[in-house]
Amino acid sequence: MENFAGRVAVITGAGSGLGREFANDAARLGMKLVLADVDAHALEQAADTLQAGGADVLAMVCDVRKAAHVEELADAAMIRYGGVHLLFNNAGVGTAGLIWEYTEADWEWVLGVNLWGVIHGVRVFTPLMLDAARRDPGYEGHIVNTASMAGLLVPPVMGPYNVSKHAVVALSETLYHDLRLVDAAIDVSVLCPYFVPTAIAHSARHRPGELRHDGPPTPSQQAGQALLEQAVASGKTTAADVARITFDGIRRGDFYIFTHPQALQGVVQRTDAIMHGQPPADPYAATPQFTAMLQAAMKGQGGSGK
Repeated sequence: MENFAGRVAVITGAGSGLGREFANDAARLGMKLVLADVDAHALEQAADTLQAGGADVLAMVCDVRKAAHVEELADAAMIRYGGVHLLFNNAGVGTAGLIWEYTEADWEWVLGVNLWGVIHGVRVFTPLMLDAARRDPGYEGHIVNTASMAGLLVPPVMGPYNVSKHAVVALSETLYHDLRLVDAAIDVSVLCPYFVPTAIAHSARHRPGELRHDGPPTPSQQAGQALLEQAVASGKTTAADVARITFDGIRRGDFYIFTHPQALQGVVQRTDAIMHGQPPADPYAATPQFTAMLQAAMKGQGGSGK
């Protein structure tokens, strides 16, 4: 996709972080915006700012875990604008801790937003985009699913997040192949950012009450949360940088969009371990202080005395 002006972009998680910057860039390119977020206040602020700058905006509070919410978002987009050209399945949350310490509610929350949000977006919007392509020979569509380098690597104490992002990569690759089978005029990208300063380390404040985490945090959860906050805050690539990189990738038709190419060395090491039947490569090999921090915080938690 090279032409954006006058076309329609749907963005989930648009109230802050990457989603907010996708909206900013889309507005600068003259796109009409359908913005969704579970945070009503942040969404309203984003919509007001963009409208004040002249953008045509439809904003809806939307919990992407819920199919009905995503379906209502699509209905509203079609009623208001008559079609969708660019879809960002972007909403995401994060949490930390040893994988066996997560509760059922923890898994439901993370997978609900990070994976089911993308599933619902693909399931609901792709048929609308395919129908538009059948009706208009000049139609161009593009779907961007936000995964993570954690969809290609497996950092410790990030189990549900890793699982969700690996699934988003697999979903996106399958979507790419399936769209090629039907010769669709729709491109697909999977965005795999590394650590970017956003509010994802504090996403628990938007966690729904029915999926709350009862009880005090374990040592692993405390250490993992501290590491997550430190790593995210230390990122030098901004959300605005990621938006620029992503739109450049959309123009080129890139499938994999990476914001930190240096992190791909970890993917090479992981693949090499798989090919040679070795244990998983250490994703923190280049930053051993992270592993040392986690081990010190959780000394004795394994029960072996080591």
